[in-house]
Amino acid sequence: MANVRMSQPGTPATTQPNYMKVFIQRDYSEGTSVKFQNRFPPELESRIDRHTFESTMNKLNEYFAEAEKGSCSTYCEGCLACITAYLIYICTETHYEKCLRKVSKYIAMQNERVYNPKGLQITDPVYRGLRVIEISILDRPGRT
Repeated sequence: MANVRMSQPGTPATTQPNYMKVFIQRDYSEGTSVKFQNRFPPELESRIDRHTFESTMNKLNEYFAEAEKGSCSTYCEGCLACITAYLIYICTETHYEKCLRKVSKYIAMQNERVYNPKGLQITDPVYRGLRVIEISILDRPGRT
């Protein structure tokens, strides 16, 4: 986990508010499937309780495990895609895309109900290439 001093985009350099950002890294201990560490970052110690954070990370990891799980329907989806020269994807979403939509809805709900009231904001990992989960501390300036 690394802290990086960041600022709001579009503000002049002299008046930029700085926000501390905490990055939750991918967990590659079980392979390359999308899974994030659920180790509690010390930067959030006074912001949110450990159980809430860990349950959020565990739920996100469950959604990603569901997205990557192979089933009869996902195999049929792949075969149908091959048969139609992948034109089927113009009309329908893949199983993976549906699961990513669930992840986005869950993060939005968690931000609204849990994290934003505590001055935190989780950025959807899709916006970071599924490499990290970014948590911004909104109401405290970042440190150098």
